[in-house]
Amino acid sequence: MRAAVTGAAGFIGSHLCDHLLAAGDTVIGIDALTDCYDPMRKRRHLADARRSPVFSFHHVDVLDPQLDALLDDVDVVYHLAGQPGVRPSWGREFELYTRRNVLATQRLLETVRDRPLRKFLHASSSSVYGDADCFPTPETACPHPVSPYGVTKLAAEHLCEMYRTTYRVPTVSLRLFTVYGPRQRPDMAFSRLIAAASGGPSFPLYGDGGQTRDFTYVRDVVAAMRDAACSPFTGIANLGGGRPVSIRQAIGAVEQVAGPVALDRRPALPGDARHTGADITVAAREFGFRPRTRLEDGLAAMAEQAAPGDADGPDGALSTGIGAPSTGIGRGRRE
Repeated sequence: MRAAVTGAAGFIGSHLCDHLLAAGDTVIGIDALTDCYDPMRKRRHLADARRSPVFSFHHVDVLDPQLDALLDDVDVVYHLAGQPGVRPSWGREFELYTRRNVLATQRLLETVRDRPLRKFLHASSSSVYGDADCFPTPETACPHPVSPYGVTKLAAEHLCEMYRTTYRVPTVSLRLFTVYGPRQRPDMAFSRLIAAASGGPSFPLYGDGGQTRDFTYVRDVVAAMRDAACSPFTGIANLGGGRPVSIRQAIGAVEQVAGPVALDRRPALPGDARHTGADITVAAREFGFRPRTRLEDGLAAMAEQAAPGDADGPDGALSTGIGAPSTGIGRGRRE
């Protein structure tokens, strides 16, 4: 297939580019390389992809008119660009989240609505559920986000569903549950825990550590994305690791592979759901999703590939958001 990936230089986006290329696809990578973390680090994420003759990278804003030409003759659009992070989404930053998560999605959908796409795949988040009433949580549960970030991801989902039902754009929104793995954003929990175990700053732990998360390994996620794009399925599906663990258990797992972690205990903050857990029945039935990577093995891969400087970035206590991809929105330039 000929695929376009927005947010291509980010954590999940770069793994997706590698996976698509390995599967024989032609890939158009799109990313604005914004400074939510070091743009040079994002560029390094694409080192393997750049070696492929069927990969091209474009430093372009998703909202820039020049994006239209990049989507000519594309079979699948994987829309992973967006503004990540639960805690920073409050207050004056909400305008930025709205632009990068909502307006950008609407702009892409408008661009492709009359094109013969095979699939438009949107990376959503378990943050749309907020404090869900049941676990594991099915897609039929009423979304009730508890952060502005979750509100913007839910709005983007609704846009996808409206364009699917009104214009028959074949959209899929995958609700990702706390993605982790090599290249994870430096502000996210496991990156900071591994850095703390390697002599970096202590890890700020908000709350009592009893909150649970359904950690999902990044390579399982990107394989599921392509499987969903190749399937007849449209609509909304969860992607989770299938084994929620408490934050205390997660810290213990990191310590087993990377060494002791110094903790900086702090009060709980608004915007973090207490528990998350994915019912993955729909994904398993519709496109064969099955999480294959144990948490211990995924953390070992992270620890093995961790490099000096990975702890750079904002406060990295555990976020309820996904390991969101680098944004494909910002100053536009092509290369």
